[in-house]
Amino acid sequence: MKGSRHAEPPGRIHMTNEHPHARGGKFLEGQTALVTGASRGIGRAVARRLAAAGACTYLNYLKNEASAEETLSMITGAEGSGMLLRFDVADFGAAQEAVQQIIRERGTLDILVNNAGITLDGIFVRMGPDDWNTVIDTNLKGALNCTRAALRCMMKQRRGRIVNISSIVAETGNPGQAVYAATKAGLLGLTKSLAREFASRNILINAVAPGFIETDMTAAIPEAPRADVKKMIPLERLGTPDDVAGAVAFLVSKDADYITGQVIHVNGGLYM
Repeated sequence: MKGSRHAEPPGRIHMTNEHPHARGGKFLEGQTALVTGASRGIGRAVARRLAAAGACTYLNYLKNEASAEETLSMITGAEGSGMLLRFDVADFGAAQEAVQQIIRERGTLDILVNNAGITLDGIFVRMGPDDWNTVIDTNLKGALNCTRAALRCMMKQRRGRIVNISSIVAETGNPGQAVYAATKAGLLGLTKSLAREFASRNILINAVAPGFIETDMTAAIPEAPRADVKKMIPLERLGTPDDVAGAVAFLVSKDADYITGQVIHVNGGLYM
């Protein structure tokens, strides 16, 4: 969809018959959330956690429709409320239209989780601008696009929560991941700056920086290097997407009402 706002309608709607208000004991009851890159990995875990807490959760994806449908089935199978919303976060117009669709359908957007991200690893001097731009457009511009769209609604309602999914490499750096690390570090600067800018509107903006998490990105690491990584982690294991989802769920809960501009590291102690 990149470069075309209307190549495909942004949303394919899927809902349970049960309205979120029909259930009790959900700390996000009645709220609406958008999770980008929600078809798998960390995004899937975050979407499932927010839906389980009572939020009507929009699942953004771009290419992997089957995986997105699977995520939705997990949510609805657990009596949660979810909708698929296909758009390219790197497309400013598509992001604006997607958020407007949420507002038209739900009347509000309370939570945004900027999770969509890609990596193109390689020795920096062998990478070219096309590769740089691909990573920057999704990881950093994508968060800028969705945040800009969401803030317009959140400013009017004078409340909102935004969580940016960064990475341990934003703090430590990593050979072969210069551009990826730069985009993830950019998210930290964005988080802290916007947290100061919008605190007076009761919009809380934080970041979560995962370490080595069991996802498709880390599945390609050979067994020997994986074992070496585990030895460096004080908790002696790789994290799970649910570990990250728990931190996000905390940041969007009332327990985090006095937390903004912070970076929560979820890395088993690898970086302190």
